[in-house]
Amino acid sequence: MAEFKNITAEELQHLLPNNKVQLVDVRTDAEIARGRIVGALALPLHLLPMRMGDLDAALTTVFYCQMGGRSAQAAAFAAAQGHSDVFNLQGGITAWAHSGGEVVA
Repeated sequence: MAEFKNITAEELQHLLPNNKVQLVDVRTDAEIARGRIVGALALPLHLLPMRMGDLDAALTTVFYCQMGGRSAQAAAFAAAQGHSDVFNLQGGITAWAHSGGEVVA
């Protein structure tokens, strides 16, 4: 079975500027309206099965949500669909913000 890896907010901050990374926010539209990570694609978890084609399987993909639970589900699903370089942001956008990561409205 294909697997995903967890990534910390600090690791993501180092990864983003140096690599082509597909950052995917799987929270609801209402949650995203309160703030998101710059450059993230909004793709609520419940729409992921229908919109997998929107994601480039050749790119490193990092999923995130509020705390890391839903994004772990998304990462597992993407890995099972053949995406090979898949990560879950541990602690979600909450950990990102606490680590000093930028959050925009």
